[in-house]
Amino acid sequence: MIDRLYIAATSQHVGKTTSTLGLMAAIRARGHRVSYCKPVGQEFVELGDLRVDKDALLFARGMDFELKAELHSPVIIGRGVTSKYLDDPTKFDFGSKITKASRYLQANFDLVIYEGTGHPGVGSVCDMSNAQVAKMLDAPVVMIVEGGIGSTIDKLNMNLALFREKRVPVAGVIVNKTLPAKLDKVRHYVEIYLQKLGIPLLGVLPYERTLSNPIMGSIRRALDGKTLANKDGLSNRVENIASGSLLAQQEVEGLKNLLVIVSRRRLKDSITALKKILRERKLDGSTVAGIVVTGQGSHNPDLPHAEFLNKFHIPVVACALDTYGAAVRISKMEVKINLKTPWKIRRAVELIEEHVNLDLLF
Repeated sequence: MIDRLYIAATSQHVGKTTSTLGLMAAIRARGHRVSYCKPVGQEFVELGDLRVDKDALLFARGMDFELKAELHSPVIIGRGVTSKYLDDPTKFDFGSKITKASRYLQANFDLVIYEGTGHPGVGSVCDMSNAQVAKMLDAPVVMIVEGGIGSTIDKLNMNLALFREKRVPVAGVIVNKTLPAKLDKVRHYVEIYLQKLGIPLLGVLPYERTLSNPIMGSIRRALDGKTLANKDGLSNRVENIASGSLLAQQEVEGLKNLLVIVSRRRLKDSITALKKILRERKLDGSTVAGIVVTGQGSHNPDLPHAEFLNKFHIPVVACALDTYGAAVRISKMEVKINLKTPWKIRRAVELIEEHVNLDLLF
């Protein structure tokens, strides 16, 4: 049985962390003792004296294990590290930290899943690219790529080249975020290509809209906004978006987990229209995920219908952008799994169990 895997991706935001979570949980469900390690991290969080990659924290909470920086996040390449490394590489012991963590984890678990960082070349400046780290760990690679045919194969060819250069074996490929109507077609043609390389296609996962839905807290950060009311609702998920003008015209279809974006001067009228629509459709305010108030001076508006907002814990966030600018900013958000989106962790596990053939790994 394989006792280690290195999960890499062709680029950011293709679902590497989501797939890693699903793989870890699915393999655990088969009765194996599985551990996790992010050998090289870039974005870190500080918990007292503990400084760890944010993904390591997510896995520790989501997969229920005690987080130890030296084991689960041994190397952080933060701001300023690359230039210092280039000035004098002898001052850094990245390799020994990773090797020490690996030896302990390999000795105490049936399988260790190592999660890569960014695309395969990330870390090269410090001699810690994904390919170099996988080679150091003697870990076969599972490559995650976004769904398609031509573009998917092109990206695979380019990104797999780094691992071929280091003679790192590739255990398989997972194609993620594939349009549901094209699952069979993508599977057929990508498999033809991979068969020429002797690499198994482990699975093709459909695009899952729920995994791309943000929460109000993420929207507030994306807009550089300020919470005006009901901070306890910032974990509300957003599935549908409507402007205040559409509410006034009653042209809103999807009300589930609705985000309303409205200018300060139209706020009162928009909430009045929203309450009317909810009454007509026999719904209450719990279906409203939140309200974004836009425009200059919106950081200190008087909040109309405060009783309604507070009753249903509807968060109100203000930003300086206009309504169109806020909508564009939200549409361009890259949404990642985090500790406040547990339903995404559950769905990630389900997708791996439904669409990935683990027998090809074991």
